[in-house]
Amino acid sequence: MSTRSTKKSSSRGTKDAKPKAKSSRGSSKSPFKVKDRVVYPHHGAAIIKGKEKREVDGEKVDYFVIEAVTNPLTLRIPVEKAAELGLRPVISKNAARKVFAVLKEDPVDADATWARWFKLLQDKMASGDIYEVASVVRDLTYAQQSKPLGPALKRMLAKARLILTSELQLALDIDEESSIKRLDRALAHLEVSDEEEE
Repeated sequence: MSTRSTKKSSSRGTKDAKPKAKSSRGSSKSPFKVKDRVVYPHHGAAIIKGKEKREVDGEKVDYFVIEAVTNPLTLRIPVEKAAELGLRPVISKNAARKVFAVLKEDPVDADATWARWFKLLQDKMASGDIYEVASVVRDLTYAQQSKPLGPALKRMLAKARLILTSELQLALDIDEESSIKRLDRALAHLEVSDEEEE
């Protein structure tokens, strides 16, 4: 959803979400505020750094200025459409524990039909649901141990790990390195034995 509503606005790593034709005049109501820790689908955890007004179709529209946590990316999202575009609060510490529980569950094997399996993984990534993203990380981590992943799945795994570790970083108040280590520890049970490979 978010990938369809963003476009590159400059060469400095910024992306703008486009508002719909009808935008609000003046200030816009939103469940979010400046300094909130949030998650934006496909980009991971971020912090709302400020608000600014931009003219769109002759009207002034309020935008949130959001900075990603783990990569040099600035996003601008219409305040009025933030929730609709998938912006949500960072999960709680209790929810983070449930994420690790998902990672420790038995992996789901790849579907015999690669295209169908790839589409299922894409849908999970687009959902913005942290538990779905965790299941993508788990299943692709397991799959790559028995057979090398193709370029598309490698990119998906890298992106899913980034999204997951960035949110865990904020949810648990730890640094990026600690978040990655905790993720890898949770995935350690997925190692494929020699018997399984034969």
